[in-house]
Amino acid sequence: MSANPAVQNVLSVRARLGEGPLWNAERQVLHWVDIYNRRVHTFDPATATDAFIELDTLVSGLFLGDRDHLIVAQENGLGQLNLTTEQVTPLVPIEADRPDNRLNDVRCDGYGRLWIGTMNNDEKPLANLYRYDRDGTLRQVETGLSISNGLGWSPDQSRFYLTDTPRKMIYAYRFEAESGAICDRRPFIDLTHELFYPDGLTVDAEGCLWSAMWNGGCVIRFDPQGREMQRIALPVPLVTACTFGGPHLTDLYITTASAGMSQAELKQYYQAGDLFCLRTDIQGLPSDRCGQLPTSMRVDSSPTR
Repeated sequence: MSANPAVQNVLSVRARLGEGPLWNAERQVLHWVDIYNRRVHTFDPATATDAFIELDTLVSGLFLGDRDHLIVAQENGLGQLNLTTEQVTPLVPIEADRPDNRLNDVRCDGYGRLWIGTMNNDEKPLANLYRYDRDGTLRQVETGLSISNGLGWSPDQSRFYLTDTPRKMIYAYRFEAESGAICDRRPFIDLTHELFYPDGLTVDAEGCLWSAMWNGGCVIRFDPQGREMQRIALPVPLVTACTFGGPHLTDLYITTASAGMSQAELKQYYQAGDLFCLRTDIQGLPSDRCGQLPTSMRVDSSPTR
């Protein structure tokens, strides 16, 4: 497996399941998680150093809270992580009554609403997508998923994207920015003909999608019509997620995994689980900040979406 020479290994860390890269423009650092090692990492590109906070449960994703906090997606709910004290305050339980499900990919939209996808451990169609609104309402907005993954929006906020990894499908929805409603789901990128699986994604300022390919050793850039434009090869097979960062949002950070690989595979792909970066001339979209979350929650039991 030969990598694109422009792809740099910026952190040798051998994460078990690196995921959820999130650029913090205020601090000019990259936050990311190692799900199975229960760690929230902070990588500083200026010094090429990384520090981590170890939690007591799995952690699958991150939101930007206020300056001193990250909102973390744990196995069955959201928590607020104090970056100074390293303590987590529980906030919102989600699917705590479903032991075969856990939280997976998460994202914050431009209105400070949180989008939380879950996954089923047996890849059955029992996972869901939730939206946590600024008024403290938790709404289920999609059902029947296997692994809710790869969330994002078009630059003009007219589309919402969602990946269902086992189905090898990236869906597009019509997105109503003011209300946060999604509707009119359609298959947008169909990868059922490939041997790999779409994982996390990000959207650039030109409206193109960058999708990390699990067991594919690459990130693929698709145009706004869903057509493949470019494959960026990495020297490892399990590519999990990507996001833009750096001073001008032109550095594509890519997380990878080593979980489940044999000793022979780990020897061959000795960079598995490391953090990579591709310097581009393409600008990404800034990470939205959810700020202070409501202190109480109510569940909306109205119909999906």
